[in-house]
Amino acid sequence: MDITPRQLEIVEAAGKILTSSGVSGLTIKNLAKEMKFSESAIYRHFTSKEEIILAMLDYLAETIDKRLQNAIQTIDNPEAKFAAIFQSQFTFFENHRHFVVAVFSDGLLKESQGINEAIFRVISVKINYLFPILLEGQQKGVFSNTVPLEDLMYILMGTFRLQMFRWRLEDFQFDINEAGNKMIQSVLTLIKNK
Repeated sequence: MDITPRQLEIVEAAGKILTSSGVSGLTIKNLAKEMKFSESAIYRHFTSKEEIILAMLDYLAETIDKRLQNAIQTIDNPEAKFAAIFQSQFTFFENHRHFVVAVFSDGLLKESQGINEAIFRVISVKINYLFPILLEGQQKGVFSNTVPLEDLMYILMGTFRLQMFRWRLEDFQFDINEAGNKMIQSVLTLIKNK
C-alpha cells in the first residue's frame, strides 16, 4: 500500500483520537478539528472513517513485516530470533500506542468485513515470522515439541495479545518493554527443552 505523507499524518491523528476517545470518538469532524483542517480536506485523502482505519491497519502490516525482517535477518539462534520479534513489537507499540488501540480493540467497526480482514492481515504477518522460528527451534531441539506447533503458536500469540490488552486497559501506565521482556523470558522458560 502506498500512503502519502499527508495520509500518514491523517492516520497518525486518527490514532491519537482512537487512543483518547475510542472508535466512537473517531469521526471526520473530530479528525478535522484535531488536525486543524476542514472536513473537506480530510475527504480529499480518505472517503470515510473506515478507509482511514483500513489505511492504518495496512500501514501497520507493512511496517511490522519490514521491522520483523530486519530484527531477525542476522540472527541464527531460534531462541534469540523469538526474543527479537517480540522485543521489536513491544518497542514499536511503546512508540506508536495508537496502533495498540487499532489492533487490540474488540468491536473496531464490527460490521466491517474489510477491517476484520485487515486485522487478520496484521496478525498473519506476525504468524509468518513466528511459525518458522518455532518450527526451527523444535527441529533443532531448542524448543519442546510436547505441544503441537500450531497450538503453541496460538498460545504465544494469545499471551502477547493479553499483555498488550492489559497495557491498554491500564492506560499505558507500566513499562511495556520491561514487562514484555519478563514475559519473553517466562515464555522461553516454558517452551525450551530442559
